[in-house]
Amino acid sequence: MEVNIGDVVRFSKAHPCGGDRWLVVRTGVDIGIKCEKCGRRVMMERPEFERRVKEVVSRGSVDSK
Repeated sequence: MEVNIGDVVRFSKAHPCGGDRWLVVRTGVDIGIKCEKCGRRVMMERPEFERRVKEVVSRGSVDSK
């Protein structure tokens, strides 16, 4: 699964705060995500992230270097 910084994803289960949209803030072996409702940041291993994602809500911009 291709994941870029700025992507917004929805997981199969909601966050305890009630939010269900997460912003990708870091990519690599681990994925850093931020809840759009409460601002909580979480680091997640890539295989676990890919298993939990239900849909990609929107794609972030990709920097061309």
